[in-house]
Amino acid sequence: MFDLKSYIREIEDFPKSGVNYKDITPLLANIEALKQCADSIANSYTNKGITKVIGIESRGFFLGTLIAERLNAGFVPVRKPGKLPYNTHKEFYSLEYGEDALEIHTDAIMPNEKILIHDDVLATGGTAAAAIRLAEKMKANIVGVSFLIELEFLKGRDQLQAYPIESLSKY
Repeated sequence: MFDLKSYIREIEDFPKSGVNYKDITPLLANIEALKQCADSIANSYTNKGITKVIGIESRGFFLGTLIAERLNAGFVPVRKPGKLPYNTHKEFYSLEYGEDALEIHTDAIMPNEKILIHDDVLATGGTAAAAIRLAEKMKANIVGVSFLIELEFLKGRDQLQAYPIESLSKY
């Protein structure tokens, strides 16, 4: 695997003081690095029967769609409240610098579908845990949860222990 960290820019005190933001826009601008990330994650789930990839707003959409394409699976966006036009399920969660909620269309996943959940960063685990609860509400079979980046010091993995977790880079 290539050096993913060389494509991640760190921005101090964003979005608020004390947060060291991991900016993936340099990664997104480099087609070869982007392909390698999508391939690496997709290869871990090949032949697992994934039918849908859930991408968490907004940075989980970038690779989530590429991973879904590589797995020959559909893509399901999970978004902030009020962003989806149809009937939704909602889940609240905490993150390292506040609280929020996620929504999914009520018809996005059928019972027993095999789901991969993808987001860019695993921090406290609250966002991914909310996406898992949304998928479980719809009776999905969650095969795994993937991330570009894991902030190990925030121990987000602890909230997701029931599921296989893959992160391409750890801080």
